[in-house]
Amino acid sequence: QVQLVESGGGLAQPGGSLRLSCTASGTIFNIYVMAWYRQAPGKQRELVATITSLGMSNYADSVKGRFTISRDNAKNTVYLQMDSLRPEDTAVYYCKLESRNGYWGQGTQVTVSS
Repeated sequence: QVQLVESGGGLAQPGGSLRLSCTASGTIFNIYVMAWYRQAPGKQRELVATITSLGMSNYADSVKGRFTISRDNAKNTVYLQMDSLRPEDTAVYYCKLESRNGYWGQGTQVTVSS
């Protein structure tokens, strides 16, 4: 079955950086759009960034210019480089494989605090 495993979350100071990774198995990774979502406490899950199979990306306005999504199809992995982090970026971050069924990772906590 399809599995997505995320890593790279943790604690960062405001202005700092973190890099999230999400590795997929059980599917033909390179044909699908991949996405990162996040969910802060008490808020709805929101889309952060997407990347197509050919590497075209889109971002939420709140992270544009600070976050970069990328993928390595040879490694079945999608990344989210997060720079200039802010306290409001604190959330659980999820990757998603945007197939017809839609598959989610387990989530990784990102906390931005001094």
